[in-house]
Amino acid sequence: MDLLFPLLILLLLVPMFLGIRRQKKEMAKTAELQDALQIGDRVVTTAGLYGTVRSLADTTVELEIAPGVVSTWSRMVVRERITDEPTPGGIPADEMIVDEQAPGRSDRDTN
Repeated sequence: MDLLFPLLILLLLVPMFLGIRRQKKEMAKTAELQDALQIGDRVVTTAGLYGTVRSLADTTVELEIAPGVVSTWSRMVVRERITDEPTPGGIPADEMIVDEQAPGRSDRDTN
């Protein structure tokens, strides 16, 4: 009975310690990404906005979100860098044409 309470405390603290450790690794990875940004990189923000880096400052980044449309964001919102990986058939992902009609659905189903 004397060992029950310390074991219970230990069982509660170990997962908390592991979670904090994982979170610190993710924060370090994100900080490294934000410091390594370069003009021309394609990025995704935490809001899900896709853009191309056009200008960098100490705390801000200017993203071109459409041709000729540039907006200023905090560097902290950059979540990941997009790498242009080849897609099946060698067509770049931004040039792929997506069929509007779902597979297995005919024109008769739309009426």
